[in-house]
Amino acid sequence: MNKFILENLSLTYSDSVQALKGINLEIPANSITVLFGPAGGGKSSLLRTLNRLNDLADVKQVAGRADLLDQDGRTLNLLDKTIDVIALRRRLSMVFARPIVLPLSIRQNLTYGLEVSGVRDRRRLNQAIELSLEQAALWDEVKDRLDDPATMLSGGQQQRLCLARCLALEPEVIILDEPTSGLDPISTNKVEASLQKLKVNYTIILVPHSIQQAARMADQAAFFLQGELIEFATGDTLFINPKQVKTKDYVEGRFG
Repeated sequence: MNKFILENLSLTYSDSVQALKGINLEIPANSITVLFGPAGGGKSSLLRTLNRLNDLADVKQVAGRADLLDQDGRTLNLLDKTIDVIALRRRLSMVFARPIVLPLSIRQNLTYGLEVSGVRDRRRLNQAIELSLEQAALWDEVKDRLDDPATMLSGGQQQRLCLARCLALEPEVIILDEPTSGLDPISTNKVEASLQKLKVNYTIILVPHSIQQAARMADQAAFFLQGELIEFATGDTLFINPKQVKTKDYVEGRFG
């Protein structure tokens, strides 16, 4: 199942900026939920709250609830201070705007996390390499040069390698913060096509780099403005017939 239920979730940084203001939102499983809106709206803060990357930031207060209902019907309180954060981030894997590959071979980029977690079986490692690269639409491009340095790949290939690296760890949720912002249209299309296939097995949360990408990708979409959730609906509804004036104005390009 792996869906999220957020209740009155608020986040304030130490400089007194309230990044999230009483967010109530249910993010369904096995679909792509797009968070969109102007810069400073709270989208990235929400992503980082879900997988606890905000633990590394200067946060003054987090209030409310953020729960993950997993496929076994169990509820995990994501804000629980006793939670194993490393294990959580493996379950909620994140891809950032700028691809950051390890200074290792393509192969080692994919096996590093598995080996650190104790996987030594070569057959399992090889299976993870091929499957994750296929899921990220990169296998055909690199299958004959897996021992080449990952830094030799193009920017688009590096971003798909970062996606494959997440998938190799078999997460339950894929979180992406503007993953195609620096990519050319062809690479962007490949990443988007991969995500559309992956949603069958994963819950995907995406902050897009443009309103056009938001409209293309969203099964459901949430519009954020200055820390507030203005509107949440299916993608078709929100980008064609939004109910809120602020959403309509942003979608139609009147501000942002």
